[in-house]
Amino acid sequence: MSDNTTPSTANKLVAEALGTFVLVFGSISTALFASDFGASANGTSLGVGFVGVALAFGLTLMAGIYAWGPISGGHFNPAVTFGLAAAGRFAWKDVPGYLVAQIVGGAVGTTLIVLIGLFGTDGWLANAQDSGFASNGYGEHSPGGFGLGSAIIAEILFTAVFILVILGVTHARRGATGFAGISIGLTLTFIHLASIPIDNTSVNPARSIATAIYGGGDALAQLWVFILFPLVGGLLAGLLHRGLFEPTPAQPLQAEARTK
Repeated sequence: MSDNTTPSTANKLVAEALGTFVLVFGSISTALFASDFGASANGTSLGVGFVGVALAFGLTLMAGIYAWGPISGGHFNPAVTFGLAAAGRFAWKDVPGYLVAQIVGGAVGTTLIVLIGLFGTDGWLANAQDSGFASNGYGEHSPGGFGLGSAIIAEILFTAVFILVILGVTHARRGATGFAGISIGLTLTFIHLASIPIDNTSVNPARSIATAIYGGGDALAQLWVFILFPLVGGLLAGLLHRGLFEPTPAQPLQAEARTK
């Protein structure tokens, strides 16, 4: 008899698309609409700045994890999917479907932002696209002027840290504490706080693809960096975690033997 409580493949893919959509739509909306909103009459800034954008990424991820994580596992990021597969926590055969769902969800998010912008103030959408549409970038497209090497190293390291935290807080030995989503969301927040000035922070190829679609030729030309190196970071983290913390088939038997 089949277990009716087990999500179907379609359920999982829809959940991944929805979670990625919320992540991209909420965080990129914050970056484009609210990060630099201007100043009040007394000169007080009305924008949320880097801190607000970093919090938007963390909070939207947290919301997606608690809403749809029980259905799909709450990846919402190709680098997470690669990392979990490399760690032995996710089947490689299911990776392509998750990647497609994540990319589609992210692209729908930025497309709806464009739709909102069409009815905005004159020139808002054109200015947003001319400015890169919150895309990732290096060199002259880096917020802090950091070069290609900095972007490559940052994307590998910060993605690896992100995946290691995910694998750690969701490890079976920790049990079901219910706080994993908070830890993961706050980790993404601190990653953005640290790395937005470097390359506008990817650590998520679906996010990078979604913004580059509307970010113009330069964003598309540099996109390969923000697809390739987060995936490299995810794979390295998954393999490292598997080698250090996941038991081999012989380990449980050895532990049992020592107790006799």
